[in-house]
Amino acid sequence: MGTTAREEMSRFWEKNSKSNRPLSPHVTIYRWSLPMAMSITHRGTGIVLSLGVSLFGLAALLLPEQFPHYLAQVRALSLGPALIYSAKFALAFPVSYHTWNGIRHLV
Repeated sequence: MGTTAREEMSRFWEKNSKSNRPLSPHVTIYRWSLPMAMSITHRGTGIVLSLGVSLFGLAALLLPEQFPHYLAQVRALSLGPALIYSAKFALAFPVSYHTWNGIRHLV
């Protein structure tokens, strides 16, 4: 006659506790490598781009004025060049990295 699921689980946990195995692989046991970091960054930029496009589209639908009105308001703030270039980089980096890393992956 076969064993029950409870008995099987009991034997499984006894065997794992005797062999001092970890419960599951964890990030701390892996040595970081460049492909791992690039994969994580690719996923992160994909999420950022998805959220950014969604929020921009939602704002375009819900905000009462047209885009040139909001662009004029940003220009009226007279932000310094360092802040402007930083913002441009923050917008361009996820797009360019995600695109080039996707092409690298396909090749």
